[in-house]
Amino acid sequence: MGLVIIFGLVTILAIFGFIRSLKEKNLLGAFFAFGTLAVFGWFAVMTVLHHGFPTAH
Repeated sequence: MGLVIIFGLVTILAIFGFIRSLKEKNLLGAFFAFGTLAVFGWFAVMTVLHHGFPTAH
């Protein structure tokens, strides 16, 4: 279940990148950051819904 953890980390970094690029008025960066946020965020949510939360061993 490391996949959902990696997707979650990429999503969190995409949020920071999106906010930073909006502050700097970098529209191309904001576009790609939002795309990354949408794709990886969707994959993270759907992986958690389908497979459940990762268990600690």
